[in-house]
Amino acid sequence: MSSRFASIKGVLLDLSGTLHIDNAVTPHAVEALKLLRNTGIKVRFVTNSTKTSDQRLYAKLSKLGFDLSPSEIFTSLSAAKRLVQQRNYRPFLILEDEALEQFTDINQDAPYNAVVIGLAPSKLDYKHMNSAFTALLGGADLVGIHRAKYYASAEDQLSLGPGGFVAALEYAADKKAVLVGKPARAFYELALADMGLLESPESVAMVGDDVLADLGGGAQELGLLRALVKTGKYRDGDESKAEVPLDGVYNTFADFVDAVVS
Repeated sequence: MSSRFASIKGVLLDLSGTLHIDNAVTPHAVEALKLLRNTGIKVRFVTNSTKTSDQRLYAKLSKLGFDLSPSEIFTSLSAAKRLVQQRNYRPFLILEDEALEQFTDINQDAPYNAVVIGLAPSKLDYKHMNSAFTALLGGADLVGIHRAKYYASAEDQLSLGPGGFVAALEYAADKKAVLVGKPARAFYELALADMGLLESPESVAMVGDDVLADLGGGAQELGLLRALVKTGKYRDGDESKAEVPLDGVYNTFADFVDAVVS
């Protein structure tokens, strides 16, 4: 094994931009995941995907050829729902219809005491944003599922993420958002605990294409080994944005796995 990763016991993997981009698998990612599993290293998937329900996400990944189980996937959408349930929120949800499926058992009647906003391209318009603003002025809490600036919607193409919309509501309503997805420390801790590695985060690598949302914040605070891949939203020079130097930069996820097993 490469000395930097010689003692790793677990790997946290980003999904969109790292293992796949929309409906296209990144180079050799399916085979690389199988190779990584064959080493005995524990694997969990941590994603800020909010455009679709967890069930639909799992079905998509399986169709793309990835070997995984639903229990291994940790999504910011499920973290948001957990928070809604814990705080007894009646949320105004700005989510795509396929993501709303995950909240059918949640009371969404007005008056709202929370606004939950994720990546929802068809819903992030003036009507929905203004309704959210009104709810916030009425005392509702603001929950940002994540605040990524942009995401990779196709190879070499970036699209606006939810971060700017979360910031707009924060500014207009003079209210700070609670963030539940990456890079919130608690989100990584859920996956670490599931692997039984919460007490030894230094033995776990986080792999992603976003130097800030995947590899900053909680990943850095916890002392995870951090590997950046040059697929998805990666752009030249992104590695220089890291507050603390990264542990590795690789062209693809498959190249990372080669470094681990070599």
